[in-house]
This record gives sequence, structure tokens and C-alpha cells, in this order.
Amino acid sequence: MNDSLRAEALLADLPREGRGRLKVFLGAAPGVGKTYAMLQAAHAQLRQGVALRAGVVESHGRSETEALLLGLPQQPPLRLPYRGLELSEMDLDGLLADPPKLALVDELAHSNAPGSRHAKRWQDLQELLAAGIDVYTTVNVQHLESLNDRVRDITGVQVRETVPDWVLQEADEIQLVDLPPRELLERLRDGKVYMPEQARAAIDAFFSPTNLTALRELAMQTAAARVDADLDQRYRQLGQAAPSVLGRLLVGVDGDGEAERLVRHACRVAERRHLPWSVVHVNGRRAMDEEQRGRLQAALRLAERLGGEVVTLHGDSVARTLLDHARERRASLILVGSSTRRLRRRWFGRGLGERLLAAGAGLEVSVLDAAGDQPPAGRRVRVAPRWRDYLLATLAAACATLISLGLARVLELPNISLVFLAAVLLVAVRSSLGPALACAGLSFLAYNFLFIPPTLTMRIQRQEDVLTLLFFLLMAGLTGNLASRQRRQRRQVQALRQAQGETTALLELSRKLTVAADRQAVLAVAEQQLGGWPDVQLTLLSRSADGQWCHEGGQRVELADTERVAADWAWQHEQAAGLGTDTLPSSRWWWWPLCAEEGPLLLIGLQSAQGTPLADERRRLIAALGQPLAQALARAQLAEELEAARLHGQTEELRSALLASVSHDLRTPLTAMRGSIDSLLALGEAIPEADRRELLEGTRDEAERLDRYIQNLLDMTRLGHGGLKLARDWVAPSDIVASALQRLRAVLAPLQVECLLPPQPPLLHVHAALIEQALINVLENAARFSPPGGRLRVALEYDEQELRFVVADQGPGIPEAERAKIFDMFYTAARGDRGGQGTGLGLAICQGMVGAHGGRVTVGDGLDGRGASLTLHLPLTAQPQAEED
Repeated sequence: MNDSLRAEALLADLPREGRGRLKVFLGAAPGVGKTYAMLQAAHAQLRQGVALRAGVVESHGRSETEALLLGLPQQPPLRLPYRGLELSEMDLDGLLADPPKLALVDELAHSNAPGSRHAKRWQDLQELLAAGIDVYTTVNVQHLESLNDRVRDITGVQVRETVPDWVLQEADEIQLVDLPPRELLERLRDGKVYMPEQARAAIDAFFSPTNLTALRELAMQTAAARVDADLDQRYRQLGQAAPSVLGRLLVGVDGDGEAERLVRHACRVAERRHLPWSVVHVNGRRAMDEEQRGRLQAALRLAERLGGEVVTLHGDSVARTLLDHARERRASLILVGSSTRRLRRRWFGRGLGERLLAAGAGLEVSVLDAAGDQPPAGRRVRVAPRWRDYLLATLAAACATLISLGLARVLELPNISLVFLAAVLLVAVRSSLGPALACAGLSFLAYNFLFIPPTLTMRIQRQEDVLTLLFFLLMAGLTGNLASRQRRQRRQVQALRQAQGETTALLELSRKLTVAADRQAVLAVAEQQLGGWPDVQLTLLSRSADGQWCHEGGQRVELADTERVAADWAWQHEQAAGLGTDTLPSSRWWWWPLCAEEGPLLLIGLQSAQGTPLADERRRLIAALGQPLAQALARAQLAEELEAARLHGQTEELRSALLASVSHDLRTPLTAMRGSIDSLLALGEAIPEADRRELLEGTRDEAERLDRYIQNLLDMTRLGHGGLKLARDWVAPSDIVASALQRLRAVLAPLQVECLLPPQPPLLHVHAALIEQALINVLENAARFSPPGGRLRVALEYDEQELRFVVADQGPGIPEAERAKIFDMFYTAARGDRGGQGTGLGLAICQGMVGAHGGRVTVGDGLDGRGASLTLHLPLTAQPQAEED
């Protein structure tokens, strides 16, 4: 046996982490004792010390059930007002707020009252399981979705409350609660199931011995299928031969009346054979009307609920397209329904089943015969009439007759036929071929009876009139056929355009996502792609760390209670919720989460202008577009994490470089200071006064230099950690220049310093000490690279928007390629900020200080075509008003 299959079987048998276990008590009909058996099992768990609570148990007035229920802890029900009444439902939030180990949830197929979070109780059960709560529940076999048609055929009753089959397939244990039909009927007559009046009506309508026997067989088949699947899994766990699970079931559906029946039958076949299955619709030559499209959409939605894959294909030949898709997906079985258009098949060729059998070599083809599945005698299935199209044909022929009677006095007889031809053409364009031929026949009779002599008779007197009538009938049939064919082709073109639009949207989205480098770019693509519907409002939400909903950028969004609950549920369960779904359908928005392997990344919210649910085509398109969007968001998130890791690595490198730089650059002034102090201590008065003064001044200069290094390190730390606070005040820029030159008088002494200051420059609203330190860093950098005796110019310039400090030197200059790098910390180019002495932090700090004031630093050419110039740009604000004396 394949080791991977054995591994999958072993993994499937492991308890799912964080998810509760589900036990289903399955019965054939009401009254067999499902709830009683569930309560007995609950008492057994309670005696073992299991913390359990009855979420909802329906006793239906049965004394035995109520007696068992009294000894169990119960969750108080939730009261919901509805149309003047107060309905009781299970308090889902109460169970989740104080979760028990085991919860009892009776009647799995129950429909919740309007205003509940979910439309169905089985959805509440899924939320309990996801929260890690074990669940005991009950259900009757007639409530299984795939058996809905068979139960209707057996009992004559259409069951409205159904449960998807996958809910039972995911159950950890199924216990069949069986009771022979004779004993169940005795319980009914004794009033142990319903009240006596209700019991008599139930026996007459539903609980007949034949119906109960058939339902009992269905229940046993369902339990047997589960046992067979469990046995198959056990064999695979042992590594022994097991029934083959390879292959796939394809079921072809159309817009006919048997589409939903076919889907349910396919689900049962796939379950029995352990096959994955797909529902395939081929858009072929035959166009569908609104009624047929509605039936097709209902069948596709049913397939999605039952766990099948939905595929839509396009092709001229339905049989060939199905076979090509079957071979592409390696399917082993194709299931189709028998054609209801038997007349067309008889006259125009073989049906779909025959064509599949003829060309599907190596494939198993099954045809579900609708004739063999008709409802019992006395019940008829209502078929939607097509009388509107034939009424249109009759009215068109009548109108053409009236118009022709009015024109008969001014037009020749052959021209009258053109009026009838126009009527036939109109009917063909508006309906189909059948009504067009009916209109042609009526027009033929009216034309012969009213206009061909002898009039008011069906006799034809002249031979040429016979030929005219024949040509009229022929032309009417041809034009009607051509118009009908053109209409079908127009519908096909529309379907192809829709498919092409979806494909184009996917390709366009993929193209845009390839160039989206970060999350913001991906979100911009999503808004552009999904916000193109004028009748739909779009919102994209993400969840903050504290659980609040917000737009990108951190702007909080206040949602109504219903919308917030629906959005939270969609995010937590990674499923659609809100308008048009079974979860909180009273919401005005439809919520769809974009999920990756690590969980949800983004929540899409859509609301139609009319307040109606989104069309199925749009939902499927969004689901198709959502997958590449989620992948792009995951890719952007991964890129951000990698960038963060890269920055962390660079930070560590900078930290190492800082230690190396500090250990070298701080040692230099300390060494000079220590040498001067040692000389003064050792020689003392022996040193001449002038030399002693020189040593003291050198010590002071080195101390100031060391102070600047330490100040730069502190400023860089504050800039990097966001701790730099601006204490702004009004200051004259000339005072900043004068103070900086005074502090650097020893450093600038070997240079020719020029100071160009305007007479009355505007005031700056800045942190004066920080701007002064920035200017000192620039001046010190210029002095370090200037040759001895070189010129250094400090100038002030200003206009209406900004004021500029310009420092220009005659040093070696900065090449164009390196000008952007000199503001990096520890820049190590030969002519960069690390040339000569220094920590390599001065210009980086300068840029940070000026940037904190909303300014910038630029690099240009120096004096006389040599050196470089650095300019500090600071924005000007409205000047303060002068105080009056």
C-alpha cells in the first residue's frame, strides 16, 4: 500500500487540536428515541465527572424525556422577539462564554429564529466544535440534503429543513437509533410521540408502515456507508489493501428541472464510492432563459453546500467538453441526467448519454433516468409554463392581421405578406423557435383566409397564390429560425464575454500584483479591482492587536453591532458571513476574509446599493480574485518580515561598528589629554609658562572635542528611539551662526572663514540648541576636509518659504555618486564623513535634527569649483508680531 495513504489515514485518526468531538444520534423518523438515547449517554458522562450542559433539548412534552432532562445542567435559552411573539433559541454566546466540556444540541436540522447569528442550528454546532467543545446531537435521516428528493418520493412530503451531508461525514461517531415500524406506530397510537389528534394525522400523512420501512432502510444505508468508510480507514492505517479512492466523479448539470435531483444523487454516489466529485456545467450552443438560469444557480449552490466542486466550462459540444475535462481531471465516472427534450433527441440525433458512451472509452458513464424517479401517483410536479411566448406569437399574428387589413387598400397583395414576415421575425427575436413557428402558422392561416381570393375561405382559386403561400410559409420558417439562432448566439456571446471578463480580471489582477512590492500597493490593487462595480460599496478592513477593526493606516472603524458580530465571525472562522449567507443574514454587508496558511489577512466588505444580496457570479469572481490577493498579501507580509530581519542584522552590524568606532575615536582625545596632564604633573614648574598654557589649552580643546563626540552619540540614540523632543522658540539665525563659530574657534583657526549674513533675516521657530549642533557638525566636517589656509564660507539665505544655512569649503569635494551616502551612519568612503578623525555620525545627526524640524539637507559644489557645500533648509513660519512699547 502507498505509504502516503497510510500516513494520511493515521493523521486523520488523530484528534484535531483545538476542536471538539461530534457524536450524532441518527434516527429514521421522529419518535424512535434519539433524544432519549442522547440524554442517557449524557448521564453516563455526567457520572464520570464530565462537565456538560444541555444547550437545547426538545422534549415535545414526552414525560420520559423530561425526566431524564431534569438531572442535567442546562443553559438558559435565549429569548428573541419575532412578530409579536417571543421565540426560544439556544444561547450560543452563553455556551461560548462559559464553555463546558460537553454540550447537548438537539434537532440538528432546526432553523433558527430571525435575528440569530446563524440561520441553521448545525452552524451553531460548528462554532461550538471550533471552540473545543464536544457535542452530542440528534438528526433524522430525512433531513440529509442529498436524500431530500428520495424522501419526497417515498413520503410525498418535501422536507424543508436540511443538513449538509459533510456535517455527518465530519462526525467522530454516529450512533444509529433504530426502532421497528410496528413499535413506532404503537408509540404513536399511545400518544408517546405526538398528541392523539396529531398522531392520527401523522399516521395518515407520514408514518405509514411503508414509509417508515423505507426511511429505516435509508438510515441503515447511511450508517453502513459510515461504517464502511471507517473500516476502509482502519485497513489503510494497518497498511493493508483497501478499496481504491483514486478517481473523481463528474456530474454534468444544465438548467432543467432535474438538476438539483442529479446533484443530490451524485453526492450519495460519491459518498458510497469514496470519490471526490465535481459539478460541471457546459455553456454550449443552447441558450437558457431566466427560469433555467435560476434552476442552474440553485443546483450549483446546492453542490457547494454538499461539499462538491463547481466548474463552469465553455464549448460547442457538451459531450466533447465533458470528456476532455474528465480526462484532464482523471475522472473515473461521469453522471448525467436523461434529456427531457425527447422529441429533439429523436429527430436531431442521440442524447448526451449516448454520445458520452460512444466517445468515453475507459470511463464509466451513468445516466439518471428522470422517468424512473417520478413522484408517486396522485402527485404531479409543477412545470413552469411557457405560455407567455406563445401568447406573444398569437398577439403578434393578430396585430399583423389588423395592420394588413388597414394597408390592403393601398398595397398590393404580395406586399401584405411582408407585414406577417415582420411579425414572425419579431417573435423569433423575442422568444425562441417554437413560438416563431406558431406565429408563422397563424400568419399563414390569416393571410390565406383574409387576403387570398376567394376571401373568408381556406380555398385557393389561383395557382400562383398557392406558390405565394408556400413561399410565405418557407420564408417565415427560415427567418424565424435565423432570428432564433441569432438570439441564441447573442446569449452565447454574452456568456463568453462574461467568462472572458472573469479571465481578464484575473490576468489583470495577476499583472498588477506582480509589481506590488508592499502591503499598501497590494491593497491599492485590491481597491482598484474590486471597487469597479458602481452599484456596490467596498471596504477593506484589518484587525488591530486589541481586536478593533480599522482601515489601513490605523484609522478605527465604528461598525454597527450586527456588522461587527458578522465581521468578527467571518474573521475567526475564515468563512463568508453577513448578507446573503446563512450566518447573520440580517446584516447589510457581505463579509469575505482573505486567508493564508497563518490565518486571515484582510476582510473584504461589500454592500449593494439596493440592499440585496450579491449575485452568485460576483461572489464566485470575488472568491477567485481573493486567492491571488491573499497570496500577494502573504508575500508582502513575508517581505516585510524579511526586511525587518535584514534591518535587525544591519542594526547589529551598526552596533558592532559603533563599538569599534567609539573605542578608536574616543581614545584619541583621551590619549592627548592624558599626555598633557602627565607632562604637567611630572614637570610642573619646570615647564615654561607659555608651554604650560599651550598644554592646558590643548587639553581643553580635546575635552571639547570629546564632549562633541559624546553629544553626537547621545543625539543619535535619541533620534533612533524617537526620544528627541523639540522645545521651540523664536531665535535669530545670526545668533546661531555666531554661537557655532565661537564654539569651533579652535577648529576653524587654521582656515579663512567668511561669514555672509543679511542685515535683518527672519526669525526661526526652532529648537536653537539642536540647530546650532547641526550647524556645528557641518562646520566641523568642512574644517576637517579643508586644506590649511583654505577658505570656508558661512552664508545665510532666505526666501518666502525657507531659510538656508550654507557652508562651503575648498576641500576634495564629494562625487555625485557618493553625495547621498554621506548622511549614512559610519560612512567609510575615503572622502566620506569618516575621512580623517570623527565617529562618522555628524552628518547623520545633522540630517536627523533638521528633519525633525521639517527641513532637509542638500549637497552641492564648493567654492571656486572646488570642495563641497552643505545647505541646511529650514521652513519659515509666520513671524511673531512686535510688541508695542
